[in-house]
Amino acid sequence: MSLKKSFSADGKKCTVTFNVNVNAAAGAEKVYLVGEFNSWNETSSPMKKEPDGSFSIKKQLETNKEYQFRYLLDGKIWINDWKADKYVRSELANDDNSVVDTTVVKAPKAAKKPAPKSSATKKTAKK
Repeated sequence: MSLKKSFSADGKKCTVTFNVNVNAAAGAEKVYLVGEFNSWNETSSPMKKEPDGSFSIKKQLETNKEYQFRYLLDGKIWINDWKADKYVRSELANDDNSVVDTTVVKAPKAAKKPAPKSSATKKTAKK
């Protein structure tokens, strides 16, 4: 399982690729991505089955937010993403939800270096 994120140039959108590997899919025929971004609709986000038996889907999400989600296998089995950014307790079930964090990480500002002192400004005394 994995979450791959890429951010738009303006920093307003994050495209997240959700992936359920073949081991986690456990022979499922259909896998759905279900979460806050689709109002927990169990069938609105079917994942594409890859030739190797894994499943994937891309979702464009707003940045600087956290979204809870889970995967639904064959309409029966709920699983979490083993590589989610974090996990939170579900309010509806006695289980955890996976969380994807779309916070834009800003590079730290480089410290300004003081301007070098120029030797051309020194006056030389004549004898």
